[in-house]
Amino acid sequence: MSTRTLLVRWMYLVAAAHLLAGVLLPLCADAEITDGYRRGIEAFFFDGAAPAAGRALQVWWLSLFGPTVQAAAIWMAGLVVIGDKQRNAYAWVMLILGLLVWAPQDMLISARAECWTNLWLDAVAMMVMLPPLLWLCKLDLACKRKAV
Repeated sequence: MSTRTLLVRWMYLVAAAHLLAGVLLPLCADAEITDGYRRGIEAFFFDGAAPAAGRALQVWWLSLFGPTVQAAAIWMAGLVVIGDKQRNAYAWVMLILGLLVWAPQDMLISARAECWTNLWLDAVAMMVMLPPLLWLCKLDLACKRKAV
């Protein structure tokens, strides 16, 4: 199996993981498993325990974010298919640009709110997606140059 095939399969797996996370977010937004995460965010905004309305708003936002992640996962998967089937470096570049627009902003917002879990999740996302995408872009650009 080629390096390219492994990297493409990895990107399909990453897109599937995003889809699953997007499906689970609304289901788990108020679950005990996310309690520590929510309390970490609440600590920045409230002294002590968050009022019921604050907690409800946070659960609503987390739930609402789920469909957004699902949509991004579908777009991601579509670009992976295009990059894979057509050996289209443009698809990989668009995924790379999306990461480079999203991650710094998300990390800055998270750091300002002292939401370190988000910052670490963003860093992990960048580490698992950016290197394979850069490699795929390089491979497909080299393939196009050979064909010309």
